[in-house]
Amino acid sequence: MDIKCTSVFLFLLTVHFKSCESIVKPAPYSTDPEAIAEREACDYNIKITLEMAKAGKAPRKIRVYADGIYDLFHPGHANQLLQAKNAFPDVHLIVGVCNDVLTHARKGKTVMKDVDRYQAVSHSRYVDEVLTDAPWEITDEFLEKNKIDFVAHDDVPYLNENGVDIYQLLKDRDMFYGTQRTEGVSTSDLISSIVRDYDDYVKRNLKRGYNRKDMNVSFVKANSIKLKGKIDEIKIAVNEKKEDMLHMWEDVSKEFMEQFIHLFGRDGQVTNYFNDRKGKILRSIPSPEKFKKLLHLKELIITSSDSESHTESETESETESQTESETESQTESETELQTESETEWQTISQTESDTESQTESEIEWQTKSQIESKLKSSEEYYDAFSSFEKI
Repeated sequence: MDIKCTSVFLFLLTVHFKSCESIVKPAPYSTDPEAIAEREACDYNIKITLEMAKAGKAPRKIRVYADGIYDLFHPGHANQLLQAKNAFPDVHLIVGVCNDVLTHARKGKTVMKDVDRYQAVSHSRYVDEVLTDAPWEITDEFLEKNKIDFVAHDDVPYLNENGVDIYQLLKDRDMFYGTQRTEGVSTSDLISSIVRDYDDYVKRNLKRGYNRKDMNVSFVKANSIKLKGKIDEIKIAVNEKKEDMLHMWEDVSKEFMEQFIHLFGRDGQVTNYFNDRKGKILRSIPSPEKFKKLLHLKELIITSSDSESHTESETESETESQTESETESQTESETELQTESETEWQTISQTESDTESQTESEIEWQTKSQIESKLKSSEEYYDAFSSFEKI
């Protein structure tokens, strides 16, 4: 029992180290000793059908072949290799890459050279072996030489110059496994994006120190791209300054609005000042009822002043006549001392009464002048109040 456990542990440890080796180094080429040894160890006389492979009943490793150009190796390529590796249990994935001569003649110019494309594929963790100089069309001789059980490629028909699908024979033999293309990701899409932004990439490389001749760019084109780059830099700087100015203007405008509201708002200083002045003016203006009473008082004062002036004139005339009579009587009775003293006493009394009446009239006149001035100011206040109410 212990021996069995030990053997199982050693087997698992060996598998672990083999898996670690496949991760820490790239996949070998088909001409490398490791790939040759793997191919010679395969008993190709044991044929594996599609049903056996799907059911996981294959007696040996299933050798699956996937081919392509793999220019600008991208996620679409990696997804195709992942599907081929997981097509069946225990798959040994062989990836064939066409060289430059065949690819340029059949499909067109590539961005990467063939040696670089071989290296890119060998560094994929799904790949077990890289077959260089892969053929354009797969023949029986090629299948026998590399001991290939199945070929993995997308289901879209790949027509040759005669209009025949080059994978049709394999499909008829049930030796074809169809993979799904990754939509939106292809070498053609990448090239299109580069061509679309050609000037940007030229400008990028010129900044990195590349020579225009290395990129096959003319002198005029290179300088126009440089000039355009300078203009773009100026535009960016102007936009940044514009944003700074806008932010500064926003700050200044906010401060101005706050100050304006502080002064002229509902509770602002200026508003409070005018409200205070308005209250004082309204308090100094008499009410309409009081104003009517003042007008009535004014009329009474004017009437009383007229009657008093008339009374004073009559009193003065009577006084003058009385004085004349007393003077005559005094002249007639100068010899009588008693009469003289009485006359003098009456004269003194009359003089005192006249003085008192004159003083009272002056006081009344001053009082009347004050009332008239108050009435006049009240009328002005009332007119101001009426115009203020209209406003």
